[in-house]
Amino acid sequence: MKNNKLKLIVRILLLTGTVISLFYVPWILVKAWISPLPETVQAQVEDAIDYGFDGIILYVDQAGKPPAFYTAGFDDRNKKTPVNPHSLFKIASISKLYVAVSIAKLAHGKQLSLDDTVADHFPEYVGKIKFADQISVRMLVQHRSGIPNFTNNPAYWENEQENGNNALEFAVALPVSFEPDQGYEYSNTNYLLLRQIIEKVTGDSHHQYIKDNILSPLHLKNTYFTINEVNLDDVMSGYYVGIEEDFKANENGMLATAQDVGIFLRALNDGSVFEPGEQEIYSSIYVYEHGGLVPGYQSLAEYHKDIDTVVVQFTNTTNFDGYNWNLSEININRIVKILKQKKAQ
Repeated sequence: MKNNKLKLIVRILLLTGTVISLFYVPWILVKAWISPLPETVQAQVEDAIDYGFDGIILYVDQAGKPPAFYTAGFDDRNKKTPVNPHSLFKIASISKLYVAVSIAKLAHGKQLSLDDTVADHFPEYVGKIKFADQISVRMLVQHRSGIPNFTNNPAYWENEQENGNNALEFAVALPVSFEPDQGYEYSNTNYLLLRQIIEKVTGDSHHQYIKDNILSPLHLKNTYFTINEVNLDDVMSGYYVGIEEDFKANENGMLATAQDVGIFLRALNDGSVFEPGEQEIYSSIYVYEHGGLVPGYQSLAEYHKDIDTVVVQFTNTTNFDGYNWNLSEININRIVKILKQKKAQ
């Protein structure tokens, strides 16, 4: 009798635990993942709107085919303006690819060494940045410096637009994540310092270096570095869940069309963005695809070697506490699956 009661109690506890766990399952992600795959890319792009995105731009460059553009939803939800596939978009951390390419070029040209330390370029940072004399350029590029991410400091977000002007202060206010080269942590502070190093060794803005050595050779005329360089009417609106404000007037760094990002990503992966000897350096320090996220804007830029295809996806609705980023990843994965199925037919 006691054994039967014990078994019943265990079963009740297990059932209770199962019910509780089901309550916390992110069902929206499950639904997005297991829903039947549409036959076309356009249908999948339209499906994305059902998961809370105001608008989406997709650029697909399959080798041997003209580039294709797909859109759904609104560029401006208040005006009900349809998405323009050629709108400018805030590409956020995709810009790290351009910075890493610049570092590889400068290293090949002997204007810097990957083994240079932060202290070598900025003696004034000794004492301000812990281990400044041990953190190398290579570690910065690879996110192995241990310098905290300034966006991890809650105080930074109290006035993100103003605090972006002295972002380093919000990083050094945090404890170091680990000693140099003893771990990995994605940190925007690393690339803040790399941009400063580019300017130190070239004597010009990192904007100008990227223009001269990446954008101009690739004939990219729809890539910019600040919101002040563009007409706001050309920028896709950006929204944050629960906030009515349109974030497009905010300063968040680089902007580009999906096509410009796609052309750059193709050149990065086929090596045509590099001069002889540069790609070997780049391959030893950084990746060949990237994502980006700032309030109102999330982007993914991928290259799929097996189908020789570049895919760039822009979605203009974010929620740092929700599942919007996961949903965007699920969406692009489903798009790639459709492309692969089409390729196999």
